[in-house]
Amino acid sequence: MSRPGLDEYFLGIAIAVRERACCTGNRVGALLVRDRHIVATGYNGTAAGTPNCDEGGCHRCNHPEEYPSGSGYDLCTCLHAEQNAILMAAKFGISVSGAVCYTTMRPCFGCSKELLQVGVTAVHYIHNWSHPDAAYQRQYEALQAYFRDGVHQHDITDPRQDWAVRARRS
Repeated sequence: MSRPGLDEYFLGIAIAVRERACCTGNRVGALLVRDRHIVATGYNGTAAGTPNCDEGGCHRCNHPEEYPSGSGYDLCTCLHAEQNAILMAAKFGISVSGAVCYTTMRPCFGCSKELLQVGVTAVHYIHNWSHPDAAYQRQYEALQAYFRDGVHQHDITDPRQDWAVRARRS
């Protein structure tokens, strides 16, 4: 058995963090890493103290037939994994400026803006996310081009991808 490289190591931890995700949509885990050390983790689900998605907490997640892909995020009560990692760092007074985000899914528009705003320099992910509207997708890609050290997809084995990625579920 060979020692994994740092990207594979951190993405493997993001997969483990994802196991706590309560969302009925995509289940995502994320880490913020500074100087090769994890400073915060997050997974997607509703705000602390509110019912989780899998307990009926989020109408959007529990009624996907009412919301076309890429819509209704303003009504969703879930926090995304990347948001939760940023917020946990803030809660405990940890700077994430200069950090790298490792996540199981490419960050959405909103999370990309938030990661850029707090000074994250790069994103590494496993599963792709794209906006269903081609015009929005172009703007999304233009936004992600601002990550100083880029946005990188990795070919990592994900043993629970059928559970985690809504589009892969039957």
